[in-house]
Amino acid sequence: MSWSLHARGVAMVAGAAAVWSTGGLIVRHVEADAWTIVFWRGVFASLTLLLYMAVRDGRKILALFRDLGWGGLGVAICFGAASTSFVIALQHTTVATILFLQSAAPLVAGVLAWLWLGERMTWIKAAAMLLALAGVGITVSDQEATGDFLGIALSLLIMIAFALATVLVRRFSHVRMTPATCLSSLWLVMIGGALGSPASVEGTDLTLLFLFGACQLGIGFILFTTGARLIPAGEAILLSLLESILAPIWVWVWPTLHEYPGDRALIGGALVIAAVIWNTVSEMGQAKRIAPPVE
Repeated sequence: MSWSLHARGVAMVAGAAAVWSTGGLIVRHVEADAWTIVFWRGVFASLTLLLYMAVRDGRKILALFRDLGWGGLGVAICFGAASTSFVIALQHTTVATILFLQSAAPLVAGVLAWLWLGERMTWIKAAAMLLALAGVGITVSDQEATGDFLGIALSLLIMIAFALATVLVRRFSHVRMTPATCLSSLWLVMIGGALGSPASVEGTDLTLLFLFGACQLGIGFILFTTGARLIPAGEAILLSLLESILAPIWVWVWPTLHEYPGDRALIGGALVIAAVIWNTVSEMGQAKRIAPPVE
C-alpha cells in the first residue's frame, strides 16, 4: 500500500471523528425531545447521503443499493442499531459509561480483524489500543459512571456494533458502503417518526438539526466509510476514538458554555492522541499493501 493511500484513509477517518465530535455541542442547544432529534437527524443525514450518491453516481444509485449484499446490510444494521441504542442508553446510564464501554471497540475490532481477516496484531498496535483504552477511561473517570442493566447492555451493544461495522467495511472494501449508511439513517427516520413529535420542531432548532444530521452524521458517515476501506480495521476504529476526546473540548472553548472538561479529561485525551500518533507512525513504516477501493 502506498503511503499516499494510507494517508488518505487516516485523514478521512480522523476527519469523521472530528465531525462526529460536534454532536454534543449541537444537541446542547436543541430543545426538542430525544426521539424527535433522532427523526430529523435521520431525515437530513439520509438526504445528504442520497444527494452525495446522486452527484457522484447519477443513475447508478439503485444499482449501488442492489449490490450491497450481506456485508452492506450488516453495516446498515450495525450503524442503525448503534445510533438507536445510544438514544435509549442515555435514559438508563450516563454518557461516561457509554464512552468508557465504547472505548473498548478498538480491542474488539482488532481481534475480529485478526481472526476473520487475518490482519496482523503487532505488539505496537495492541499496546496502542490498550493505551487508548486507558486514556478514555481516565477521561471519564471523574464523572459518575453508573447505570442499570439495560443501560450497560445497550452501551456494550454500541461498542460491538461499531467494531463489527468497521471490520465489515474493511472485509467488503470492494462494496460502496454509502448506501448502507443511508439505510441506517432511514432506520432513524422510521423509529424517530413513530416515537417523536417531528412537527413540533421549527426555527433555530430545525437549523441545528440540519447541521446535526447533514453535517455531523451524513458527512461523517461519508468520510468514515470511505477512509476505513483504506486502512486496517483496528487503526480505523482507533482513530475514531478522537471523537471522545474532541467532544468535551468543543463545549469547553464554546463562548456560551465554557464547560471545562477537567484535568483527567485532558490527561486522558493526551494519551489517546499519543496512541493514535504512535500507531499511525508505525503503520507508515510498515506501508502494507492494500488493494485500492473500487471507484
